[in-house]
Amino acid sequence: MLRVDLRELARGGAVETQGELKQDDPALEGVDISLRDPVSVTGRLQSIGEGRFYWQGAARTVVEGECRRCLTPLGTPLQLEIGALFTHDPDALDDPDSYAVAPDATEIDVTPAVREELLLAAPRFVLCRDDCKGLCPQCGKDLNAGPCDCEPATEARWQPLKALKDKLRS
Repeated sequence: MLRVDLRELARGGAVETQGELKQDDPALEGVDISLRDPVSVTGRLQSIGEGRFYWQGAARTVVEGECRRCLTPLGTPLQLEIGALFTHDPDALDDPDSYAVAPDATEIDVTPAVREELLLAAPRFVLCRDDCKGLCPQCGKDLNAGPCDCEPATEARWQPLKALKDKLRS
């Protein structure tokens, strides 16, 4: 569960957190990321002073995508280390890793911290491999499987330079 009852902290020590965010979890609504696996979350919340709580956690998942050159489907594993401050103090909210907690709150939900870190860490563009040759722009063949029979495309604006090159060769 990604919600921690603050009464557990009053007993002393830290509270362990463990849970999952499923792919269709409402907390992930509007996120432009496709997940292959649920987000597995573990962590520990501790009190660090009056009205201040620090959560140190980790999250793991696999993000689905496709190679930006050849469109091959891929899964990219993500492992995140997350540290977040939850506080009653509105002045501490200038820190991007801080989250507001109402003074009368009885629990802390660490889901917003996990969501934000996931958004920041998920790759927008991935390659199946560094030397991916992509697709032929004329016929669409995957050039990683071998060359196609298309003639190299030339733009009209390069023709004067090609003519000059041919002239210099002769």
